[in-house]
Amino acid sequence: MDILDSYLNDLQEGKRTTVSKITRGTKIKRATGQMSTSAARKKNDPLYKRMIYFRDQYYKYRDKIHKKYAPRVRSRARR
Repeated sequence: MDILDSYLNDLQEGKRTTVSKITRGTKIKRATGQMSTSAARKKNDPLYKRMIYFRDQYYKYRDKIHKKYAPRVRSRARR
């Protein structure tokens, strides 16, 4: 019975791919966001500079947290 439970848990934790439908509206929304960022970068917008500064800070602190807690949670992650 224990082997069966283990097998069923492995099946539930398997990677599931999602089928996302790209419509005209989603394409326009994504392009608008990308082009807005590009235009701000070209104009040296101070808001863009703040956005980049905080993005870099986010990654810096995320890496520090991962470095600190990785040894503690690695064994649980393997289960």
